[in-house]
Amino acid sequence: MGATTTPNSCNVESDSVYSLSRPKDVGILALEVYFPRRCVSEEDLEAFDGVSKGKYTIGLGQEFMAWTDDREDINSFALTVVSSLLKKYNIDPKSIGRLEVGTETIIDKSKSVKSVLMDLFAESGNHDIEGIDSKNACYGSTAALFNAINWIESSSWDGRNALVFAGDIAIYAEGGARPVGGAGAVAMLIGPDAPLVFERIHGTYMANTYDFYKPKLDSEYPEVDGTLSITLYITALDNSYARFCEKHALVKARQEKLAANGTNGYVNGADSKIAISLTDFDYLIFHSPYGKLVQKGHARLVYNEFIDNPSGFRFASIENTEEILQLSNTQSLASKTLEKTFVGVANVDYKKRVMPSMSLAKRCGNMYTASLYCGLASVVSNVEPSELQGKRISMFAYGGGCASSFYAMRVKSDTTEMKTKMDLQYRIKSMKVVPCEEYVSSLKLREKNHNAGNYTPEGAIENLWPGSYYLENIDEKYRRKYGIVPESST
Repeated sequence: MGATTTPNSCNVESDSVYSLSRPKDVGILALEVYFPRRCVSEEDLEAFDGVSKGKYTIGLGQEFMAWTDDREDINSFALTVVSSLLKKYNIDPKSIGRLEVGTETIIDKSKSVKSVLMDLFAESGNHDIEGIDSKNACYGSTAALFNAINWIESSSWDGRNALVFAGDIAIYAEGGARPVGGAGAVAMLIGPDAPLVFERIHGTYMANTYDFYKPKLDSEYPEVDGTLSITLYITALDNSYARFCEKHALVKARQEKLAANGTNGYVNGADSKIAISLTDFDYLIFHSPYGKLVQKGHARLVYNEFIDNPSGFRFASIENTEEILQLSNTQSLASKTLEKTFVGVANVDYKKRVMPSMSLAKRCGNMYTASLYCGLASVVSNVEPSELQGKRISMFAYGGGCASSFYAMRVKSDTTEMKTKMDLQYRIKSMKVVPCEEYVSSLKLREKNHNAGNYTPEGAIENLWPGSYYLENIDEKYRRKYGIVPESST
């Protein structure tokens, strides 16, 4: 992956820099993830909370949940994963021309996380890096990614690559929502001639809703309407996927018109195959607040295909076809019978095409903005590069409030370097599963010290991964100072 080791040819002092040939196959050149060292078992948490066995593990589809105390914040997450990406792939800091951040873990109402990341480029003298933070719940990462892609494909591009950081610390107040917390981060190098190439068509659905939001600036905890969150997730999926299919149909019509006129119109190579069916995707990745909702989302897409073709062979086992077809859209969103039916119908397909994306979600829980792209990292890590090459992957991004997009990418070349350098399976197995009491006390520590100034964190550095950044202290003017855990730390 040569584009990750040397900067693109670019003389920023020359007027000719903006006369570069247009980039092709823009996508992900390098990928890295970060997650806390400790996690808690959801099965243990069921017993600790005194709820029925299976409530979290079966009802939510979760296995473990990552978390951290007051020694880590969103800035330390960002510094850790971006610095790791730069080092592992030997990326020249001068080769970066744009740095986009997507997060909803806000620790300052003005100063961006991106500004903190500029410390990683200071020694190289590269202060000419565009980009800033994007915020809307879990969707901020996708907005940041689209910004990076659009910059590279625009007339503003100066020939350098872009970086995208996405990450969050997802924690909830005591109660029913707390088991769907988690933490994690991802960094992506974006540029031309990439192994993972983005297609151009996005199907998007946005609306003003109050399913998930954070109006209390004195607290890390969100306001959540659980029932509405599920309905809106499915509604957004219905609409963004429908729009994605509509846009593909428009592209196909344009291609046919050009062909009839004997004209060769420019069409991105990644869009050359028009997909209007789930069978056109080899893997499907969904934003994962918790595993069960991903399964419901996949089943919903199968239901939509049933509505279009109820006599399809895969639906032969459905006994109440007429009853289902008579449901209105509103009724279908509320029907548990429908949901159960299509989760069953889709189960084999789910295991084959969706489960490979769930490794990090199962281990780390809800990572908010990082969730979708850690799903991609899981696929890259779980599928052998020789098998993954040539495959097509769908992506569904969702953020409460609400914002969503459905889009796709193709694996155009070898992903071995990403798989090897992430070393994801080993890292996941190296996490420490700790008692629930340790988890609860850490959240109380974060709660006690939230918004504190003139403060030194109390969490033990020994609980962090060697080589990761951590918060050393916050001074009386609320300026944050960060250190690095020694590599020899155990």
